[in-house]
Amino acid sequence: MRNKNNKHLGIEIDPELHYKLHYISKYEGRSANGQILYLIRKCIKEFEKSEGEIIIETDKNKNLPT
Repeated sequence: MRNKNNKHLGIEIDPELHYKLHYISKYEGRSANGQILYLIRKCIKEFEKSEGEIIIETDKNKNLPT
């Protein structure tokens, strides 16, 4: 079941990149969505390792990132 607090991200992707994403995700035992999330988390981890932690400022009324 989808978490209503999660954000939706729609992207356009060319057919070759789409095929290769699915190929790699299947090879690594993930869905394409799972592979994208894995890559995003990896990118953030590497960025924070070199540049420092990204602090999330929240809206005090809704407790959501601003």
